[in-house]
Amino acid sequence: MSEAKFLPFALPDIGEEEIAEVVDALRSGWVTTGPKTRQFEADFAEFIGDGVEAIAVNSATAGLHLALEALGIGPGDEVVVPTYTFTATAEVVRYLGADPVFVDVDPLTLNMTAEGLRAVITPKTRAVMPVHFAGLACEMDAIIAVAREHGLKVVEDAAHALPTLYQGKLVGALDSDATVFSFYANKTMTTGEGGMVVSKDKDLIARCKVMRLHGISRDAFDRYRSTTPAWFYEVVAPGFKYNMPDIAAAIGLHQLRKIRRFHAQREEMATRFDAELSDLPLILPSRPAHASSSHAWHLYPVRLKPEAGISRDDFIARMAEKGVGCSVHFIPLHLHPVWRDGYGLTPADFPAAQAAFEAEVTLPLYTRMSADDQARVIAAVREVLGA
Repeated sequence: MSEAKFLPFALPDIGEEEIAEVVDALRSGWVTTGPKTRQFEADFAEFIGDGVEAIAVNSATAGLHLALEALGIGPGDEVVVPTYTFTATAEVVRYLGADPVFVDVDPLTLNMTAEGLRAVITPKTRAVMPVHFAGLACEMDAIIAVAREHGLKVVEDAAHALPTLYQGKLVGALDSDATVFSFYANKTMTTGEGGMVVSKDKDLIARCKVMRLHGISRDAFDRYRSTTPAWFYEVVAPGFKYNMPDIAAAIGLHQLRKIRRFHAQREEMATRFDAELSDLPLILPSRPAHASSSHAWHLYPVRLKPEAGISRDDFIARMAEKGVGCSVHFIPLHLHPVWRDGYGLTPADFPAAQAAFEAEVTLPLYTRMSADDQARVIAAVREVLGA
């Protein structure tokens, strides 16, 4: 390994503002869901715009579960998901006793397509969950059109997609039923762990709000203030424990205020990668097809072409020897035992996703990377590929 410090795959970008806000929450005595969470929800809804409401939760997984539950998904239903995603997208379907139906992805964008959706719709299909891979929006107009044609609900898994634009509108403000964002440690902004459900459907938001905290008719912030009678509540449904605490929201308040700057940095780094890696035997990430769209650049995924002369696993090992951490996004769901064996899936069913997985490497891209850090990554890639 190089004598230089190992460059990890990702690091959160936390400043003094976030630290001070967390300290303020701790000193206030209100550390669970309270005023900072409410402010974070209001700020996030305002950021997305177009009349959405926002519900903060303790993970995007929780948010996807809540959204599907609020839409009435249950046993016997089918929900279409891409195989090229993290397991959370499919597992929340099983939480509700429904079945995920897996589809292949576009070989260039690695996103679900409207054609793929249409091909698997059955009388049991109730919803579809497109995933905006790496921060590039799916072709949502086409997907929503097919969904509406067949009476399907649309829940966007936007774990990678803040602040992605799709034809001039932020993901989160499109015409889907709900959109769920992630604030996990390596995302474009973080609360450590956390997520946000946004929707224009007031009934869906109301249901999510009740179900995120045990099905209680009033949240803790209301119950512990001195309103009358402050202690009274009713459990109206068998809910979950999915609320975001104020300690996490305190971080989110300032991360959200920085998201435009973070995005500009990510865009600049992605552009540099494009320019300095374009002559190598790599398939570089797809960029938006529309002039009024933008990529969030949560990830910078490349794929090794056959002429690279090195396997994906050997490439990652060689990069690590040079002090650069890489990752893989994703091991498709059809390769994991729970989905493979439970639903009889094979690689032949998903040729695009399988081929992408076998060649994919995600290079480090995060806002704490300096220009020199990125130069190290570029130099390591070029050396490993013999350029």
